[in-house]
Amino acid sequence: MVEIERQIAHLQLSVYNILQRYPAGISEFELLAALEAQQQVAEVYATDLSMFQCHFVLFHTLYRLRDELRQVGTHDVEIHCLKIGLVPMRTSDSMAITRHAPLRGYYLDLTNLKLTTEVDVQNLLGRFWQRFTAADSPLQALAVLGLSEPVSYDEVKAQYRRLVMQHHPDRGGDKDLLQQINHAMRQLKLFYS
Repeated sequence: MVEIERQIAHLQLSVYNILQRYPAGISEFELLAALEAQQQVAEVYATDLSMFQCHFVLFHTLYRLRDELRQVGTHDVEIHCLKIGLVPMRTSDSMAITRHAPLRGYYLDLTNLKLTTEVDVQNLLGRFWQRFTAADSPLQALAVLGLSEPVSYDEVKAQYRRLVMQHHPDRGGDKDLLQQINHAMRQLKLFYS
């Protein structure tokens, strides 16, 4: 365990140095390529599991770096697979430390790395591709709710509640229409989650 901690601390320093060179941010792919060029990580695209493990270790490192920088109060780390970057800490960001971040907890728990199997990764990928190939579904589901892009998930939930109240059979509404509304909301939950 001490060796893993040492390796992650070393990786964290390398990630920090790379992020300093990209003030506009960098994608996860570009960050991994930069780490590969420094021989910090090996090219790990042999299996879906090894790719997941590399992703997990990187995001574990990013969340640790974010926590340390927030403690110091100088910077924050923007963490998303499409854009990872250092951003200056603002006084209003002190609330960011207390915000609920479910992904942070997931990535900081190394047992999630150890317990994830090839089957788990295949299931994750399957769910991703299911949502990706259903890209038109959110637009259709929004139309059922009488909404269109751009719309926030909070607006979707509010509209859903209004429509359920309006069309519920106990209030004289149409059962079939309520089922369509419920189905649309289930699709949107998948899309927005």
